[in-house]
Amino acid sequence: MHYYYTSIVLLAAAILMIENHDILFDRAVTNNITARETYRKFLFAVLAYYAVDALWGVLDSLHAASLLFADTTIYYIALASGVLFWTRFVIAYLAEENAFSRFLFYAGHIFFASVLAIVILNCFAPLLFWIDTDASYHASVGRYALLLVQILLFLLSSIYALRSMKGAPDALRKRFRTVCLFGLTMAVFLSIQWSYPLLPLYTIGYMLGTSLVHTFVIIDAKDEYKQGLEDALQREQSHHNELKFAWQTAYTDSLTGLKNKLAYIETEEQKDVLISNRSAMPFAIAIFDLNDLKTINDCFGHKAGDQYIIRAARLICEHFRHSPVFRIGGDEFAVLLEGQDFEDRDALQHSFDKMMDEANRQRNTLIIAMGLSDYDAEEDHAFHHVFARADHEMYLRKRQLKRDAEKRAEPQETTA
Repeated sequence: MHYYYTSIVLLAAAILMIENHDILFDRAVTNNITARETYRKFLFAVLAYYAVDALWGVLDSLHAASLLFADTTIYYIALASGVLFWTRFVIAYLAEENAFSRFLFYAGHIFFASVLAIVILNCFAPLLFWIDTDASYHASVGRYALLLVQILLFLLSSIYALRSMKGAPDALRKRFRTVCLFGLTMAVFLSIQWSYPLLPLYTIGYMLGTSLVHTFVIIDAKDEYKQGLEDALQREQSHHNELKFAWQTAYTDSLTGLKNKLAYIETEEQKDVLISNRSAMPFAIAIFDLNDLKTINDCFGHKAGDQYIIRAARLICEHFRHSPVFRIGGDEFAVLLEGQDFEDRDALQHSFDKMMDEANRQRNTLIIAMGLSDYDAEEDHAFHHVFARADHEMYLRKRQLKRDAEKRAEPQETTA
């Protein structure tokens, strides 16, 4: 009988540790979550109860009266600890601030304090129990009073949870259902324990009750945690998209959609670092400037001037498809040629200049001057050195296009 009693208690302890190993031993699972941390303390209180209850069966078989008295005293303290931490868990888990939560808070603490006082007094008078000279356990009236209080506490928590479950959201209904089932389970087994004090019915009640909590709390909590992670990922993605949009807005020219002056300055800074470290790869800079933008603005208005700039931006992008294009001024653009475009730079410049010469001959309104310069690792100690040469080449080209246009505009001499 004694070994049977101890075996059941040890089995219950093993089941509890297997089911709740993550809650018991992985603090990351309960960190910063009040209900789970309180439940963890409750589980340790249950394990302490199992330990003294299992030892009770061994000591009873050995008829060690003094040790049996000490173990039974600790048994009642462990029992009271379980009630205390269960009430605290219910308050944290239901997360409701009302009269019942306040009642449960005070009831749990008063019950624990009362048991401590009674077990101390029991050392002098048998208020709870006594052990006779044959090492037999005998229950006193105090034991039945404590059992009755526990039954009432568990029943009240079940009634409250059952009443509150109606009309509650699905997430809260699961919580109320868990509290209700645990309370009913414990109330039933404690009621049977009333008549059979030497059977491990309290242990069986705890075993079933914690299994129910594991099913409805821990598994649901993992689902809630998973949903929380998904929500966090969605918020992170939304935040990333907002940052990306803000970055694009900050680095994008609002008129043309090209990279703006700020983006160009950042690129220049990055290139300067590479140049100072002598690790810059070969590159070239092409500078573009529109002819006659002021004339278009004065004659046709700034809206027509904006369209002129947009057409120029589109043309430059179509010609330099594989290179970043920047609008660095009102009618000034820059292109950074690297990789294949750098290798093809002469052909690209030649075809672009040829296209502009043809447009100039036909007196097309869209005339763009282009200047290009290569990075020279021996001479260039900063990005702006390359830019300055390209800019100078662009102005030479600009003057050439204007001279060609003026020459074609002169009236042709006629012979007599």
